[in-house]
Amino acid sequence: MSDDDHHFESKADAGASKTFPQQAGTIRKNGYIVIKNRPCKVVEVSTSKTGKHGHAKCHFVGIDIFNGKKLEDIVPSSHNCDVPHVNRTDYQLIDISEDGFVSLLTENGNTKDDLRLPTDENLLTQIKDGFADGKDLVVTVMSAMGEEQICTLKDIGPKN
Repeated sequence: MSDDDHHFESKADAGASKTFPQQAGTIRKNGYIVIKNRPCKVVEVSTSKTGKHGHAKCHFVGIDIFNGKKLEDIVPSSHNCDVPHVNRTDYQLIDISEDGFVSLLTENGNTKDDLRLPTDENLLTQIKDGFADGKDLVVTVMSAMGEEQICTLKDIGPKN
């Protein structure tokens, strides 16, 4: 076998996992959980008693943090669930392009141009109106499991 036979897919991450395991019985309301491979915020948890066949079960109701869909899952309380690494980062809004992408200023002075405007109508109009009025806007970007989306908006005053 020659050296030419080795082909590796190059991944552009540091190898860090997108999730971490946590025991189902320790996950609480307002925490995060992965249900059907989607990162969700837990809105309801109920635990059943141990039955004839052993394990107590946790019933999770979660809202997908990116598309707002309601998802449910039932897991034995002693088993591990995947919990997504959720990060929130603030960026200053520089520009909104015609095709729906935003240009954001990062902390180190670079620009981030790979994010779309949010699909939430209320937030979308707030961003567009504030930008049209010439206000200085800071958007909070939530990222989890390789996805990113603008989730909140702060007005830090008019541009000078």
